[in-house]
Amino acid sequence: MSRELLYLADAVAHEKDVDREVIFLALEASLVSASKKKYGQDWHIAVDVDRKTGDYVTRRLWEVVADEVADYDADQQIRLSDARKTRPDVEVGGYLEEVLPPVEFGRIAAQTAKQVIVQKVRDAERDRIVSDFAIRKGDIISGLVKRMEKGNAIVDMGRAEAILPKEEMMPREAIRPGDRVRAHLQDVRRVQRGPQLFLSRISPELLIKLFAQEVPEIGNGMIEIMGAARDPGLRAKLAVRSNDPRVDPVGACVGLRGNRVQTVINELKGERIDIVIWAADPASYVINALSPAEVSSIVVDENTHGMDVVVGPEHLSQAIGRGGQNVRLATQLTGWTINILTEEEAQAKREEEESTFLNHFIQDLGVDEDLAALLVSEGFTSIEEVAYVPVAEMMEIEGLDENLVGELRRRARDVLLNKAIAQEEQVALSEPAEDLLSLKGMDKGLAHLLASKGVVTSEDLAELAASELCEMVGVDEERAKALILEARAPWFA
Repeated sequence: MSRELLYLADAVAHEKDVDREVIFLALEASLVSASKKKYGQDWHIAVDVDRKTGDYVTRRLWEVVADEVADYDADQQIRLSDARKTRPDVEVGGYLEEVLPPVEFGRIAAQTAKQVIVQKVRDAERDRIVSDFAIRKGDIISGLVKRMEKGNAIVDMGRAEAILPKEEMMPREAIRPGDRVRAHLQDVRRVQRGPQLFLSRISPELLIKLFAQEVPEIGNGMIEIMGAARDPGLRAKLAVRSNDPRVDPVGACVGLRGNRVQTVINELKGERIDIVIWAADPASYVINALSPAEVSSIVVDENTHGMDVVVGPEHLSQAIGRGGQNVRLATQLTGWTINILTEEEAQAKREEEESTFLNHFIQDLGVDEDLAALLVSEGFTSIEEVAYVPVAEMMEIEGLDENLVGELRRRARDVLLNKAIAQEEQVALSEPAEDLLSLKGMDKGLAHLLASKGVVTSEDLAELAASELCEMVGVDEERAKALILEARAPWFA
């Protein structure tokens, strides 16, 4: 029998290309199952197979518990006083063992062993596939479409199957069994059933990888891809920069007579691709990203991370694109919120903003309209700027002298001080409840900040959504979720 176990382990390990140890673990598990059928399903049984001889030992185990434990499982546990009658040195938490006669490997035991071994081998194969493909995550892989399931394509990768979900296919792309597809390996996951490899044909990473394959200058580092945005099957934008002043990044990506970009376009079923120059200056980058539309002027708002881009009437439709496609892709590519305006719209917006700034200066600083208009015309947009812009810069403004500058700065700082005092008083008036302060993950500063926003008790916090909490006090999403779950714990108790 021992020799048969060794032959079985070697044969299955060689046939399935899995580690011999996996087979031995499966054999041990099957022998445990067979032993339990003979002796008792509730028994704690362990089987050890010798890896060299094939001999195996079957043992029954009892966990040693303290004598004070009243409710214990007699099939798997034993009191300390009883255990020491057999083994005087045993301690609580240890195990008492008894060697059992090994079961005969009969028909039923063999069938059980076969089922366990098959499952273990299958699990080992799946783990190996996951490990092999995990290092290829993010690459382009190709395979043959094996079948379609509920609109999803099951792709044969040779040793494994991958799934190309319907929502990750390009619009109007007809994929049928027998077709060969190239896709971005988006994820590799361990799952109980079905494909473990997840593909995408619509991700921007596919566009990046395709250009990396077609353009040698990208592979050797002379050209760097800085970003990509796609409207799959219709249009895409790719931002590139050159690390060598002698190399034109756009020309290299386009290729001679457009052969390089055309290869990528063909793979993406005719998707139009705009290749633009990346720029460190955000305004220049946005202007490049909006090409081929021409930009008249641009206003950057760092606070909202947005830009107002002004274009002439003849370039308006081109800048926006069909259905807003061009501006949407430029926004995705640059990460800036882009507002396309005509000259008339930009002028109206400027006048509205200037009127708002003018009224603030008149009300908060107590100045007349002429002086407020002078500050606005010189680019002042807030009380903070009036309070902290260097005196020398303000003195350069025609119409302002040293006394007037000093008075404006004093009034501006008084306004800011009064606002700060009022805010502190508001916080002081709103004391957080004890249950909010004692919440796991909560600190005193955050609790007082929440109280100032009207969230005084843990019940108030429990009723918030994570996004609301993030916006209210500026915590990250993970912490927000953890705090809300803690606050909701009494709901499920």
